[in-house]
Amino acid sequence: MTSRPVPVGRRSPGRHRVASIAPEGIAAAHTPGARLEPNAIGAAQDTVIGMAYAAPTLSVGLTLAALAAATAYAVGPIILLTAVPMLVIANAYRRLNMWNANCGASFEWVGRAINPYLGFITGWLMIAGTFIGAVSGVVVLGPSVLAVFNANPNARWPNIIISTAVIVVMLVIAVVGIRLTARTQVGMGVIEYTILIGFAIWGLATVLRHHAGTYPITRQWFTLGGIGGHGSLVAGFLIAVFMYTGWDATVYVNEEVRHRRTNPGLAAVLAVSFVTVIFVLTTTGLAGVVSPAKLQANAASALVYVANALGGSAWAKTMAFALALSVIACTGIAIVILARMIYGMASHRVLPPFLSSVSPRFATPAVASVVVGGALIVVTWVYLLSSSVADVFTQLIDVTGLLYACFYILTAFAAVVYHRRRVFTRAWDALVVGILPIGAAGFLGWILIKSLLAAPAPQIWSVVSIVSIGVVLMLTARFFLQSPFFQISRESAAR
Repeated sequence: MTSRPVPVGRRSPGRHRVASIAPEGIAAAHTPGARLEPNAIGAAQDTVIGMAYAAPTLSVGLTLAALAAATAYAVGPIILLTAVPMLVIANAYRRLNMWNANCGASFEWVGRAINPYLGFITGWLMIAGTFIGAVSGVVVLGPSVLAVFNANPNARWPNIIISTAVIVVMLVIAVVGIRLTARTQVGMGVIEYTILIGFAIWGLATVLRHHAGTYPITRQWFTLGGIGGHGSLVAGFLIAVFMYTGWDATVYVNEEVRHRRTNPGLAAVLAVSFVTVIFVLTTTGLAGVVSPAKLQANAASALVYVANALGGSAWAKTMAFALALSVIACTGIAIVILARMIYGMASHRVLPPFLSSVSPRFATPAVASVVVGGALIVVTWVYLLSSSVADVFTQLIDVTGLLYACFYILTAFAAVVYHRRRVFTRAWDALVVGILPIGAAGFLGWILIKSLLAAPAPQIWSVVSIVSIGVVLMLTARFFLQSPFFQISRESAAR
């Protein structure tokens, strides 16, 4: 059986159609010559894919110092509280994937449940956020690798060569197949998480023993206000939301997962749960290894500095290696899921149809993968060679978390709208499919507003520019490509 989305003219179990239209146009968009490989990977491998794109080592490395300062060392409670809305959103993804399992994911769900035009904008935000996030990871890869070899981390051409080589290797793996991608991610993940968790336990033991130079853990670390009540909930939540982004990678490969309607959503929930444990353990275990002043002074390389404080330069290189693995894994998954997002949207002709082609030999969206890999290489080169372009792109990187918050919010609302007939049937349904998703979306909306109010003008204009480009592409798809996706009818679950 094919793993492509069900054409509009057919009914799938549990689906209630509000209206019907002629299916010929959309059905034609879903009949390419080759298909993605069904039942290629399991839920465990899919969970690792979600964790890899959340990139725990990279996320902690980028945020450890800032999170400790913002929360006055109340890192654990802030991360745990942020996990609640993230788990609710992940459960919304799980429910929507049970309805419609295809790699267009939120693009399809928002488009079919709420409005196809809003669905396109959601898909564009997914692509933009993932691509910008991928570049932000690639450009920090070179310094991590060079640090392992005691080389100058700011050397321009070594950075370019390393970044390009990694993109090419991960692109080849992505094209060859999802099975090889999953196995590669599992191998890198085992090494990365072992190193990170090992250091966290080592650091926690060192701090609890009151080793010289450490910053002691007190009860105030486990209060919302932090030490002396000086912690900021808003600032802490802003950072924590950024840390969590990426777990949704599990659903973009859903057409290739065994039991594709249930396992990808389960994997999303598990990915959020596992990274929560890792985030709490590592931030709590490592934040107190050095004094607050030293941690802030070395914020740009916090994990490597902490590792050096624990065991010297050899262990610092080990942590740098874990950081490099995290970035490499994240880059590989970015290519995989971007290609599938593009493939899913191009299948509806909202993007050029050639991007929906699948390699008969490898059963992967090879054309979309090559386009993504080539774009990453070009942007990375321009970023590293031009300081002016780097300054502009830095503003885009700073708003990546906001883009994720936007399409997480839209997905949560899509889950509520699609299941709206069930909200008033039972109290449990009202809570799970109504109140909790709206509450989680409200939390992310609050974070979004707070972020925009505090953002400098260049960041605000970056968001405006990204949305504006999306509107132009949407109009192009509607009137130039004449995509039938914009004529689909709304769908909702039966009571």
